[in-house]
Amino acid sequence: MNGLELAKRYYEEAGRDALAHAFPDLFLRMAVGLAGEGSECFGYDDEISRDHDWGAAFCIWLEEEDYQAFGAEVQAVYDSLPDAVGGYPRRKSSETAAGRDGVLCTADWYRKYTGCPRGPETLSQWRRVPEAFLATAVNGEVFHDPLGIFSAVRQKLLAFYPEDIRIKKIAARAATMAQAGQYNYSRCLQRGEYLAAELAKVEFIKAALSMLHLLNRAYAPYYKWIYRSARQLPKLARAAEKTECLARQNGREAADTIEAICILVGAELRRQGLTERQTDFLIDICPDLMQHIEDPYLRNSSFLQE
Repeated sequence: MNGLELAKRYYEEAGRDALAHAFPDLFLRMAVGLAGEGSECFGYDDEISRDHDWGAAFCIWLEEEDYQAFGAEVQAVYDSLPDAVGGYPRRKSSETAAGRDGVLCTADWYRKYTGCPRGPETLSQWRRVPEAFLATAVNGEVFHDPLGIFSAVRQKLLAFYPEDIRIKKIAARAATMAQAGQYNYSRCLQRGEYLAAELAKVEFIKAALSMLHLLNRAYAPYYKWIYRSARQLPKLARAAEKTECLARQNGREAADTIEAICILVGAELRRQGLTERQTDFLIDICPDLMQHIEDPYLRNSSFLQE
């Protein structure tokens, strides 16, 4: 059983009735689920994950007024729940993982991950939020939300970036992939700068994995899980597989794989109507991408600037 399944079982077998009995009216205004930081919220936890900050736990999100009035009482009920469910222990979080479960304020929770209490509204607000933070804000599952406020913000975020922001990020990733992978990697090797070549390859891989998420309209998570997430995306699965191959390759073999990934990305950009240019050098596609951006400030900014 992974952590997300365990959280739902813990809520259904131990938490739901206790909360509904103790707070019959407030229960109809609570949102309950598991989301946020931790591999279990992405469904990526395994046996190795259980060495720290793992176990039965869930989140209870309250609106600010309810949180101020009843938060401590609800937390007391949550703290009184059983120490195990189905043979699995309750989570005992380290100091660094405190605040990942139990009673939380909806506005504060979304502000933590997006900078705004109801998620970003303006293009400038969207630009300031790291991709991994948005992935964290929409992972996991909501088990109970009759009021619907928590889920409404979640659904807005799941609808993905405004198109101007998505295209601007795609242009930035295309520029990095071309600069680091198609250009600098081979030049560094020619100069005998092997460490610089490896760093260029890493920059290419990071940009490529982010690009795959953007083309699938999915947020790229924290670097530890970005490849695992990319493997599960419906589009460009072959490109994702090639990034893993690239991590093990060097020299001409690696350069050829970089080109193969760029060919697949270029083809997808054409399929999405973002360019008609028949080229595999991604920097040459960037001007076409920028022309699809409506906001004049974004359209006139640097390719490399998100």
